Amino acid sequence: MAVREIRLFGDPVLKASSAEIAEIDDSVRALVRDLLDTVALPGRAGVAAPQIGVGLRAFSYNIDGDIGYVLNPRVVEVRGEAEPVDEGCLSVPGLWHPALRHPWARVEGIDLDGQAVELEGEGLLAQALQHECDHLDGVLYLQRLTPEQRRIAMREVRESSWF
Repeated sequence: MAVREIRLFGDPVLKASSAEIAEIDDSVRALVRDLLDTVALPGRAGVAAPQIGVGLRAFSYNIDGDIGYVLNPRVVEVRGEAEPVDEGCLSVPGLWHPALRHPWARVEGIDLDGQAVELEGEGLLAQALQHECDHLDGVLYLQRLTPEQRRIAMREVRESSWF
């Protein structure tokens, strides 16, 4: 369908919890197409529906050329101690900070046919799964920073040209 504009830090849709998808209809199918088109651009590991202005539980991912989506995703398991990992976000462009993430994660959800979907992995995939599910709960990666790192990041946000 279309590459959608990414909503930036400060947009209220990024702070709200997303609603479960109760019925898979044409609007949900269009949303998935838009999420897939939007995440396919170079340098994008994931896009959550709120980042394109839609308050529904859905995200797309693009990890090592593997592009897909999950509806109604939930992180159901993490492994390992959370550790600082350099992270950025399309909704907070140009900034990278060490967010606390588990090294392994598993997400469960459904596809457009209502069939169960499970994604699990380590490294960038684990980070993306946690990051995108956070978006669906109204949490930006800035909230996963240590207090000192968050102060630095918020100063950078205020000084950025896009804010």
